[in-house]
Amino acid sequence: MLSTVKSIAIWIGIVILILIWLPLLTVSRLFDRDPARYRTGKLFRKLGKYISKINPNWQITITGYENIDDRRPYVMVCNHLSQADIPLISNLPWEMKWVAKKELFDTPVIGWMMKLAGDIAVDRKAPDRREHTFKQAIYYLSHDCSVIFFPEGTRSRNGKLNRFKAGAFDLAIREEIPILPMVIDGTQNTLPKRSWKFGVAKHIKLKVLDPISTEGLEKTDIRELTNQVRQDILDQLSEWRDKGPEKIDNLS
Repeated sequence: MLSTVKSIAIWIGIVILILIWLPLLTVSRLFDRDPARYRTGKLFRKLGKYISKINPNWQITITGYENIDDRRPYVMVCNHLSQADIPLISNLPWEMKWVAKKELFDTPVIGWMMKLAGDIAVDRKAPDRREHTFKQAIYYLSHDCSVIFFPEGTRSRNGKLNRFKAGAFDLAIREEIPILPMVIDGTQNTLPKRSWKFGVAKHIKLKVLDPISTEGLEKTDIRELTNQVRQDILDQLSEWRDKGPEKIDNLS
C-alpha cells in the first residue's frame, strides 16, 4: 500500500511538472533561432532532470561527463533498462536529440513536447525507416548537436544486455562522427517495463565512457564497432555488479 501511495504521489508531481513545462517549451521554441533547436531541447531535458529529483528513492551517481563538449557532435549510445533511463540521462548538462519510436510522438502533451524539442521519430513499420531516421540525425549532427540511440531497441526485461542493432554505428561511420558510449545500472528496479509503480533503487549509476573515433572506418567495420561498444558496456556492467560478463549477457 505504501509503495502504491508513494508512486501515485510521484506521478502527480510529474504531471504538474509537465503541465508547467509545456508552455515554457512553446515559448522557447518560438524564439529559438538555432537550427538544431538547441535551447528548446536543452530546456526539455531539464524536465527529465527535475522528474528524477522528485523521486526520493533515486540515489544517482553520474561520472565521466566532465570533459565532453556537447557542441562537438557525437552519436551517443546507451543500454536500456527502464522508463527511468530517460530522466536519468537528462541529468547530463547537454542537449542531444533522442531517437524514439513514432508512437511516443503521438502521445498527447509528451509527444507535443518531443516535437517542440526536435526529437527524432522512427516509424518501425516504414520500409525506409533507417534512411528517414538518418536524414534527420545527419541534419542535427551537421548543426553541432548530438543524437542518442538505445541500440538494444527496447528495454531489457531481465536487466541483462540484449543484442545491439547496428543502425547507430552505421550512421557514425557514414558521417565520421565519434561514438560516445554510456552505461546505466540500477534503473531496472525503479520503473520496469509495463509497470507504473516506482520500486526501490538502492543506487542508480550512469557512466560516460571514452569517445570512440570512427575516422577512417568503412561499412565493413560496422559489426566490429558494434561489438566493441557492446563489449565495453558489458564489461562496465560486469564490474558494477561483480559478476562475470556471461552472467549478464542475454546472448550467452
